[in-house]
Amino acid sequence: MNAVERWAGNPFFVLELAVTASRAEVERAGQKWLAMLELGLARAAIYTTPLGVRARTPELVRTAMAELRDPERRAGHEPWCLLQEPASVIDPPESTASEGEPGFDAMGPLQWSRR
Repeated sequence: MNAVERWAGNPFFVLELAVTASRAEVERAGQKWLAMLELGLARAAIYTTPLGVRARTPELVRTAMAELRDPERRAGHEPWCLLQEPASVIDPPESTASEGEPGFDAMGPLQWSRR
């Protein structure tokens, strides 16, 4: 599994849980999503990741629950859940240069002045 698939399929995203979720919360969330999928609720069919919206299936929910039940496998998913958006998605910083002054002001992010 490559990094993008690992990130998008993170069990915490699939179950919409925080990294701090207890085992009981994992079980409740998994059962909730399975029931909602069984009822055919549109809200249950998708989940959001930093890489966009993905399809949620009963198999994916069951896999996510199994991954979070095992402490070693869970620990492997936690760092991926905490990552921010990939660099290719983040907008470049706005220039802090004064009007009429071309280019990026390297001192701007540090809030230093050129006086």
